[in-house]
Amino acid sequence: MAQILTSPLSTHKAPFLKDNRQCSLSDLDVDMFLKISNYEDTVRQLDIYYGIVKRQLLRHQSCITGLFPQISSDKVVGSVRESIYCAAAIWSLYQAYRRIDDDRGKSYELGQSAIKCMRGILECWIKQSSRIELFKRNQCNLFALHCKFHLVTGDEIFPDTDYHHLQIDVVSLYLIFLVQMISSGLQIIYTQDEVAFVQNLVYYVERAYRTPDFGIWERGSRYNDGTPEIHASSIGMAKSALEAINGCNLFGEKGASWSVIYVDIDAHNRNRSIFETMLPRESSSKSVDAALLPTISFPAFATHEENLYNETKANIIRRLQGNYGFKRFGRDGYKTVLEETHRRYYKQGQIKEFDNIECEWPLFYIFMIIDGVFKTLPEQVEEYQNLLKLRLHKDVNGDPVIPMYYFVPEENIEVEKAQPGSALRMSSIEGSGQKSTGEAENVTLYLWNQAMFVIAQLLTAGLLHINELDPIRRYLPSYNRPRRAGRYSAFQGTHTDLVVQIVLIAESMRLQAMMATYGIQTQTPHEVEPVQIWSSTQLVKVYEQLGVNKKLDLRGRPARPVGSLGTSKVYRVCGMTVLCYPLIFEVSEFYLYRDMALLIDDIKTELQFVGRYWRLSGRPTVCLLIREEHMRDPQFKQMLDLFAMLKKGYCDGTKVRIGRLQNLISSSCIEHLDFMDTMDTDLSLTQFRQLEHDYIGYQSLTDVPRALSYSEELKEYSKYMKEPLCNILDEIRNTDGLYAKCQLYGILLKREGIDYKCNGLTVGDHLRGLYQQAGGLRYWMAIRYCSSMLHHTVDSISPFITGVLVNGKQITVGVVGQEETVFDKPMTPAEIQSVMYSTIQPHDIIQAVLQQEVLLYCGRLIGTNPEMFKGILKIRVGWVLEAVKLYVQMFGKNPKPIENYSPYEVRRFLMKVLTIKDWAVTQNLSILGRRKIEGCLCRVPANFYNQVWEVLVRCPFGITVNGRDLAQKPTLFNMTRSELTFALLVESILNHIPLPEYRQLVVELLTIVSTILLRNPELKFQKQLDLNKLVEDAFIMYCKDQNIDKSKDMTPLFSAHFTITTGYLARAVVNDVLIGGCFSTALNVQDSVEADEMCKIT
Repeated sequence: MAQILTSPLSTHKAPFLKDNRQCSLSDLDVDMFLKISNYEDTVRQLDIYYGIVKRQLLRHQSCITGLFPQISSDKVVGSVRESIYCAAAIWSLYQAYRRIDDDRGKSYELGQSAIKCMRGILECWIKQSSRIELFKRNQCNLFALHCKFHLVTGDEIFPDTDYHHLQIDVVSLYLIFLVQMISSGLQIIYTQDEVAFVQNLVYYVERAYRTPDFGIWERGSRYNDGTPEIHASSIGMAKSALEAINGCNLFGEKGASWSVIYVDIDAHNRNRSIFETMLPRESSSKSVDAALLPTISFPAFATHEENLYNETKANIIRRLQGNYGFKRFGRDGYKTVLEETHRRYYKQGQIKEFDNIECEWPLFYIFMIIDGVFKTLPEQVEEYQNLLKLRLHKDVNGDPVIPMYYFVPEENIEVEKAQPGSALRMSSIEGSGQKSTGEAENVTLYLWNQAMFVIAQLLTAGLLHINELDPIRRYLPSYNRPRRAGRYSAFQGTHTDLVVQIVLIAESMRLQAMMATYGIQTQTPHEVEPVQIWSSTQLVKVYEQLGVNKKLDLRGRPARPVGSLGTSKVYRVCGMTVLCYPLIFEVSEFYLYRDMALLIDDIKTELQFVGRYWRLSGRPTVCLLIREEHMRDPQFKQMLDLFAMLKKGYCDGTKVRIGRLQNLISSSCIEHLDFMDTMDTDLSLTQFRQLEHDYIGYQSLTDVPRALSYSEELKEYSKYMKEPLCNILDEIRNTDGLYAKCQLYGILLKREGIDYKCNGLTVGDHLRGLYQQAGGLRYWMAIRYCSSMLHHTVDSISPFITGVLVNGKQITVGVVGQEETVFDKPMTPAEIQSVMYSTIQPHDIIQAVLQQEVLLYCGRLIGTNPEMFKGILKIRVGWVLEAVKLYVQMFGKNPKPIENYSPYEVRRFLMKVLTIKDWAVTQNLSILGRRKIEGCLCRVPANFYNQVWEVLVRCPFGITVNGRDLAQKPTLFNMTRSELTFALLVESILNHIPLPEYRQLVVELLTIVSTILLRNPELKFQKQLDLNKLVEDAFIMYCKDQNIDKSKDMTPLFSAHFTITTGYLARAVVNDVLIGGCFSTALNVQDSVEADEMCKIT
């Protein structure tokens, strides 16, 4: 059977070779003979694989549930992941047999076996349908669908406390192969109940981008301590599953309108963007992982960005490939001889023991062979076929078997650690062709290996075409896939320049008339009839009916907002044609919508976003809603300028086209929500109402009543917290100031509660009234104060927090000098609200909402301009606001409190602070000012944390600063240099330095120490490295040289140019080294650090 693997690569190309010469009669006879012999050869080869599939896979399929075990000798536990891959291998042979005219029933048997397995998994999960409903509300392990079931009964086998079932990639993998098999003609889904259940599986994976799970290796973080984390492989699988199943009819070609699956295009886009942001990393603890191979290549093909694909693949090959297979990830202890099998979790620091002795898995050679076939890389196919050939064993039937893994035996561990790749490894019992101890039947097989081997062999032997293994063409970019006919949207976006269609809707006729005087043609809601204009909240109501099933107690789509891409489709629902306006036009509880400048900016961002990420057939149509309150805003003129720019056909590089809705519908993307036609539900849906006026005479902006500007003298009222109640009520009656009243009602709320009645209204009602009044006057200080007292939260902030996290950053919120709360994992809106108001509000009322604003802006900016955050590891929002305050003090004209600037201005200041390197020189920012701002952000140079690692290696007694110690042991033992955990540890120690400019000087100092040690490899510090003392010594030398009296205030040193501080800090380091007695000859400071090597954040 060994010749199976060595089938020449050319045979795989044979079906595509064409002979262009003219055929003679004798040639025709020869051709006929070749066809017959080729046909017979094909049948013979297929029959060989049929025998292997029968003996190695089908023999172990449960005849009741249809599931497969992970290891063939296991008669109890059915594993969903292995079952899916076994079903895929059986189905791929079924696809190959379909070329044969008379296969004697083999293809039918194979097809039904694949169906039985896929239906078996479905039935096991349907029994757990109550979990899906809970999981939609709270994505946690407790409510996850199980990945292991009893092989015979299909019952739950491992409780949630004993096994980590939360593995989103498993459900996504199931959905991908479900669509592939249905597309090939198999009937897997039978009833409407099953359709509803699969729709709910889509909801299950939609939020993969913000769901920490345990990943493909079932262990979560690489420390194996029971902690889940966000995995790129899980998100990539989910992204592919959503793409594959969108618009798929589960009943195949004979399906009805109610058997179609719908996907939230915005959820898909969030998964795509976060997945591509994470690559080539797998997670925060695993910088590289072989799990990404099946994600970026077969079966998921999750990215078609060539650079990302190549970088990720090269990273895996470079760091994980061995002589026997691929390691799963660095320091993976699974199945090594040092792993303590009786312990579920590892001890702290234990993973260091597994360095360089991780098991190697031949499975990934097979993935590389399949990848080579799909990417047409014959050299890659040949290379990995040759490597795999060396690892092939034979079973008693002479069939090829592949060991599950290769491990380093105990006697070779020291050799392997000293010289990785040199020691001889032994194969596991599973898949080695040997009988396991006490095993009566044949050898134990690792079924995932055997399944993948069958697929790879069929492909390389030319028996299976890639289009038969991937009927939906996942391997092609969306714009190259065959167009799917039908009524439902599909991911088939064109590769050409996209045009974003824009419809301008005016709230009233008088607003329309006024806009017309400025040459801007709009339509009113009456004019676009019979098309209706809806708020996206109405669409959410409609989608809540999708996937509802009373028998299974499934409630349909969770009430998640519809994003920018979702509101760019035209919908046909219940006989109505509907266009929704985007979320940015919703009148929200939170105050950001009141800022016209911010809205203008958001409109531009919205159009660019839609233009950049639209992937559906048909053009996107964006509805821009103009309200009368916009007209009264002092900045409405800027909105008119924006519309004038859009009329020219461009919006900052995005092609746009403004037109009448009736003219644009034919080229729009139209989504038919046919599932509503089968619902016996009575939804009350309301369309956007046009304002009616008797007088429509505004001719221009000069006629429109303006919003007034407002200011008042600021007074502090905190003393009233301890005053009698009557004094507070008197002060409320006697004061006219808006902000003053806000503060007094705020004190009442804290003392008496929100429902306390005063002057006939509750305190809550008074605050809401003040909120509206201040909103009309754009008095931002009072707006923010009331918003905080009413516990408002920014809409849809969760995705932005997740966006920051997957960029390898963390977030903290809290007032400077007080306790902070870290966001190191995605959170629900309720959790975010709770943190904001418990951590911030007790110390600073307005910052509870202001920090939410900054958090939102950071989340948006990191998605569009990640370079702004270069060098910042932890975005400490309180400190970011300090940096903004410093900027306003330095450059603001008539500076006012940061709380009283509009949201747009706050965002503008934030962008200035984050891009300091671009303008520091041109705007003459002082060295001290720059150090202060960069210190607030705790921005460090490139490779800074690697440099600190190198310094720590040469400091046996550790490093200390401001009473915080960074010990050499166990830090170096537990962590690795490129690990996020180490960088976060160093960052938190730096953050305990209260003065930002001092903090920045310490960053410069550590860079200098690293450079000196790099130049002098024989150096080592013989005592604890005290950074405070080094700065102090540098300051003393500076004062002496500059003839300044030494004082506690080090501002003169902080204000000195980088070239000067570098010299003094380097001298202080060298003196410390010499006093420590660890170096015998004098050092020349200039040799140690050259002037151009100073620490520059740029």
